[in-house]
This record gives sequence, C-alpha cells and structure tokens, in this order.
Amino acid sequence: MAARHPREHDPRITVIQSELFNEGRSKADKYRELFVGRPGLWALIKYEVATVLASWVPGAIGLLLRSRLYPLVLGSVGKNVVFGVSVTLRHPHKIHIGDNVVIDELCCLDAKGTDNQGIRIGSGVFIGRNTILSCKNGDIVIGDRANIGFNCEIFSASRVHVGKDILMAAYTYLVGGDHLYDRTDIPVLQQGRTARGIEVGDAVWLGTHVVVTDGSVIGRDAIIGAGAVVVGEVPEFAIATGIPAKVVRDRRDQGAGSRDPKDQS
Repeated sequence: MAARHPREHDPRITVIQSELFNEGRSKADKYRELFVGRPGLWALIKYEVATVLASWVPGAIGLLLRSRLYPLVLGSVGKNVVFGVSVTLRHPHKIHIGDNVVIDELCCLDAKGTDNQGIRIGSGVFIGRNTILSCKNGDIVIGDRANIGFNCEIFSASRVHVGKDILMAAYTYLVGGDHLYDRTDIPVLQQGRTARGIEVGDAVWLGTHVVVTDGSVIGRDAIIGAGAVVVGEVPEFAIATGIPAKVVRDRRDQGAGSRDPKDQS
C-alpha cells in the first residue's frame, strides 16, 4: 500500500509558539485549546477533575481513580484498560482505546488538531513507559496486540498507521511529517510542514533506535534491524538494516530465520 499524497500544513501548526504567545488570547483560552481541545466550561471542568484528582496518584488507588475518571474525558475506552501514573492526555475526546490495553507510566497521548480524527488504539495493546503519541493535526492508528516499547515516539501530521501484532523496540521514532525547506530567506521553522504519512504492516518487528521517515511503507512481517533509518518502501517479509535501510534478505528464504538481522555478511 502506497503512502498518501503530500499534505501541506499552515506554518502555525508547526510553530506552537504562535499559540502560546498570542497576546490577543487569554491564558484560559490557550490552555483549553492546547490541552482540552473543546470549548465550554463543562469540558474544562471534567478535564481538570480527571487530571488533578487521578493523574499523579500512585498504587492501586491511582489505578482505580484513573479507570473511573479518564473515561469521562476520553472519546471511548474499552474494558480492562490500565493507565499508569502521570499519563498526559491532550484533546482526549479524540482518543479511542480498545479492550485490555496498558498505557504505562509517563506516556503522552496528544491528539491535538483542528480537523483531525486523533488517536485510535486497538485491543490488547501495550504502550511502554515514556512513549509519546503526538498528533499535529494528523491521525495515529495502532492495530490490535501491538507492543510498543519504552521511550518511543509516533508523530503524525497526516496519518500514521501501525498494524496488528507489531513489535516496536525502545527508542523507535516514526516521523509522520517533514519540514519544508525550499526557501533560504526565512528559517525552516517558519516554512510549514508537508506530510505523506507512514504505513507499518501487520507483524512487523522494528528494532531499537529505528527511525521511520515520512512517506515510508513497511510491508507485513518485515524486520528492521536496530539503528536503521527507513526511507521509502520495505517489502513484506524483508529483513532490512543500515542507514538508509536496505534489504539484506527475505525471511521466506531457507535458513533466513536463524540469522541475526544485524548481520549483513
């Protein structure tokens, strides 16, 4: 499946400073736009109650409080969902979570955007400590039974789709967007974004410190070796390593399963 066509974004989406330092808006309005994502006093009250009373509380009491209060602000939550201590929620009404999901401590689920659908997490998913799912007016979709390790980041300015049964090792970064840089008379920061999205197929294994760049497509059952940078397309069942990642063998070849994917000899 090919990645989506490039989508250009207004520079204001990239330069968050313009929202934070807009002198024409009150602090309450800025807070509500950046964190709550919905107008009205009731939406703000529910968000504050859920985060202030439950986010920081450790132990079994905290788990119980979060299981009761977070569904009040989230778009939808399935059965047996566990939220660790200090999980950050932004624009929570656009976050949908399936059954039997674990969101570990210090994760950030940020569905921010003006016209996006947000974050959708399937059933049986584990999201490791310190992991960030960050929308910049894009969408993130995570399939059932995905296992996402510690300190990972999935960034989306368009659409990032991660398939079922994937294994994502620690410190992996999916970069679903890029900066425009054609002009030299102004900084890159002020030139807006372009985004084609990322597709990661079912049953893929991404090794530690892998980077997947915008516009990339990884076929089902592929393995990406530790430290690789994916630029473009990796076929299904391929083993790819290096910077940029290159296919070194096909898993369906006889004996491939017994070889270490980091071994390129």
